[in-house]
Amino acid sequence: MLKKIRGKVIKLGDNIDTDVIYPGRYLPIIDAEEMALHALEGLDPDFPKMIQKGDIFVAGKNFGCGSSREHAATCLKSAG
Repeated sequence: MLKKIRGKVIKLGDNIDTDVIYPGRYLPIIDAEEMALHALEGLDPDFPKMIQKGDIFVAGKNFGCGSSREHAATCLKSAG
């Protein structure tokens, strides 16, 4: 049986690169919880305040493109 998933869905467009997911100016930050405060800030500076643990991102084509940046995955995971 498939498990139902519930949560607020946030639709993202195509070609969201790692600099949008986690802007390069925050690369010196290594604390995962602090990194979460900047998740997707490249889309909207207030975006981190709008997301909550359990929200569901539906991304378009090429999500996570661009430079290889572990921080992008870490900040999203920490954001919930």
